[in-house]
Amino acid sequence: MFYLQRDLVIRLVFALKRQPHLSLSEFQDYWLNQHAPLVASFATDLNILRYVQTHTIDSPMNEAAQKVRGKMEPHYDGVAELWWSSEAELNEQMDSASSKAAKAGAALLEDESKFIDLPNSPLWFAYEYPQVNPAPEDITAKAKSNILRVFFPLRHQSKLTEEEARHYWLTHHGPIVRSHAEATRTLCYRQVHRAASPLDKEIQKARGTRVESYLGHAEAWIDMGKAPNTDEARGANAAFINDEHNFIDMERSTFLFGKEHTIIDKR
Repeated sequence: MFYLQRDLVIRLVFALKRQPHLSLSEFQDYWLNQHAPLVASFATDLNILRYVQTHTIDSPMNEAAQKVRGKMEPHYDGVAELWWSSEAELNEQMDSASSKAAKAGAALLEDESKFIDLPNSPLWFAYEYPQVNPAPEDITAKAKSNILRVFFPLRHQSKLTEEEARHYWLTHHGPIVRSHAEATRTLCYRQVHRAASPLDKEIQKARGTRVESYLGHAEAWIDMGKAPNTDEARGANAAFINDEHNFIDMERSTFLFGKEHTIIDKR
C-alpha cells in the first residue's frame, strides 16, 4: 500500500486560472505586486515556511510541449505554492482558529476573489519526492535567467488505481527521468504527490472549487541556455513521453513552463 508521511514538510499547490476580465500580464502583475505583499504580511500569523509564485510564460513552448503529448487540458496562468513544517502543525493551527490566523485567511480569500477564477482553480496539499536534486536546493527559474520551471499536473489512467499509478510513477517513471537527466540538462526533478489530506476539503469548500484535484505534479528545472539539440537529448525526451502514456491520462492533465518569484523563504 502507498503511504505518505505526515511528519514531512507539506506543500499547498494552487493552480490558478485568471478572472476572465484580466489579461495574463494584468493577472500576473496584480498577483505579484498586490497579493504577494498581502501574503507576506501574514507569514508569521499563518506560520508560512515558504511561498513561491510560478508565472506561466507567454510562449508557444507551452503549446508545443502539450502537442507532442497529444490532446491535453489548457494550461494554467500560474501556480501558487506555500509550505508548512508539517501537516500535524498545519492541522493544529487550523483547528485552533486563532483570531489572527482566521482574519489572515479571510483577508487572503477576499483578495484572491479579485483576480483568480476560484471555482476553476484547483488546490490541494502535497508531499514532494526528490528524484534529481541539487545540493543546496537553491535552483530557481528567475525572470532574467535561462532556467525555466516545468509544472506538469497529472491525472492517472482509469485502468490503474491511484495506488498503482503512484507506484508506477515513483518506481518506474522516476528512474527513467533520472537516467536521462544529464543528456537533457535537467538541473532538478521532483515528483509532488497529492497528500489526500482531510484539509483539502476545507480549503476547497471555502473557495467553491469545482475542478477535481490532480494525482500530483511533476516539476523540473531546465537550463534552456544549455539545452542540447542532440540525438541523446531527443531520445531522452521520447523515452519520457512514451512512458508517460503508460500511466498518465493526457486529456485530463496539462503542462506549462514558468518563471518563479520567491516571496517567503524561511528554510
